[in-house]
Amino acid sequence: MWPLRDPTDPHEWLRRARSNLARAKADRGLPEILYEDLCFDAQQAAEKAIKAILVQRQIPFPKTHRITELLRLAESTGVTVPQPVKDAGSLSQYASETRYPGASERVSGDEYAQAVVVAERAVRWAEEVVGGAQRSASDEKM
Repeated sequence: MWPLRDPTDPHEWLRRARSNLARAKADRGLPEILYEDLCFDAQQAAEKAIKAILVQRQIPFPKTHRITELLRLAESTGVTVPQPVKDAGSLSQYASETRYPGASERVSGDEYAQAVVVAERAVRWAEEVVGGAQRSASDEKM
């Protein structure tokens, strides 16, 4: 059994964000893979990246998938959120609406591509804010 990851380490949150981002980009050519599911991973990448910033600043956050709410909380701590990162709020729909049949329309290839771009921006921004170059030891074992 592997040891538990430290939820108070912002680099662990970034590691998980990078994992979700990699999954969002993976296997999109397979016919069994739905854009909706890949967009869920894009949303999760952005959400976890923002939570990494909040963890670093020791700001408690609610259990929510609403990225706009998390970004407002980060801004309230003095973090400047660039507009391209604020666009990640649009990803929140992929946290629940698209995860189940019949809850929303299908996600198009263009919508998927945009979701990945927005998620990448959020993750890169969070890495800069947290200091992504300083990775935890667990990152090195990936």
